[in-house]
Amino acid sequence: MPICNPADLVRSLAPATRLMGLDIGTKTIGLAISDVSLTIASPIRTLKRARRFHENAAALDTVIEERNVGGLVLGLPVNMDGTEGPRCQSVRQFAENLLQHRDMPLAFWDERWSTVAVTRTLLEADVSRRRRGELVDKMAAAYILQGFLDHLASVSAR
Repeated sequence: MPICNPADLVRSLAPATRLMGLDIGTKTIGLAISDVSLTIASPIRTLKRARRFHENAAALDTVIEERNVGGLVLGLPVNMDGTEGPRCQSVRQFAENLLQHRDMPLAFWDERWSTVAVTRTLLEADVSRRRRGELVDKMAAAYILQGFLDHLASVSAR
């Protein structure tokens, strides 16, 4: 299955399946899940990046099966000026590897402000530095996925 735009991703979902959001970093992968109505995103966990892709793919397969995931939304770390740098290339390569491993619809979503927004929220909630480190990646994945879901809602409301 090729990489989709948001509308095509939703159209390709099987009934009663969810979307999973991924915040792909160099050391971790934050995961979030939508409800079946594609309205609310919730953080679920953070995976450590493995040395070998197949280890990450196996961990993702487990979550996909457990949570009845029908499509993926990957945060794309676009530069502030809108250009794509090495981090975007890394995420795009991860997506290509994932599509070779598992045939499922996938879309990218601009994640420029996700980590900043989540970190600010955690600081305002007076969360300790150690606890912020545990939460930020999965919360960033939820922020990314929620932005995607909100976009879908605004497009369908027109």
